Amino acid sequence: MNIKTAKVIVTGGTSGIGYETAKLLKSKGATVVICGKTYEKVNEVTQELEVFGIQADVSIEKDVKNLFDFAIAKMGDFNILINNAGIGFMGSLVETKIKDFVRIWETNTKSVFMCGQFAAKHFIEKNAGNIINISSMGAVNGFANGSAYVSSKSAISGLTMCWRAELRKHNIRVMQVNPSEVVTPFVEKLGYVPTNAEHKLKGLEIAQVIVSMLELNDVGFMPEVNVWATNP
Repeated sequence: MNIKTAKVIVTGGTSGIGYETAKLLKSKGATVVICGKTYEKVNEVTQELEVFGIQADVSIEKDVKNLFDFAIAKMGDFNILINNAGIGFMGSLVETKIKDFVRIWETNTKSVFMCGQFAAKHFIEKNAGNIINISSMGAVNGFANGSAYVSSKSAISGLTMCWRAELRKHNIRVMQVNPSEVVTPFVEKLGYVPTNAEHKLKGLEIAQVIVSMLELNDVGFMPEVNVWATNP
């Protein structure tokens, strides 16, 4: 597609991969709506990037509806959803509290389902559209102390495959990106300090992959892309 015709919703667009994706799309001529949980941060980023933004917690159905209503009001339409919002959590199987497990799933998985559902209804009517779900290489390989996070991201793979089977006949491209370790504020919030950070992926690299997937002529699409650092 021609990115200049793109009207994009990016969830979790105030930092990390979401921020870099919104920035890159905007620089290529797209119209972009972002959302985030904190009004101050949303306001800061919208002014910096000159995009539209709304405070929304996409684990809450009312906020998801507000996001899509806002996007249509501001852009007149939308043809791309980038499901990026997510939070991390580290805890062993025996120590992870049920409330933490549920919280991770609400933000990382339920939000993807709800946003995907809103987008699909709109795209089916138009007989066109693009959905990109951001998962993780953790969902492919797993890792110790990752039960809550990895399972929430693995479920996204299941959603992506089901949506692709349902929506392909409506000319809707459903795609997934699985980044390996990315140096963003996301990992900092977990109290994790990455080693050899200069050799690891940054949000920009993932944004470049996302934009490349969208730029492919609409006659084709890349179902899933795994992104690794060359030599971390």
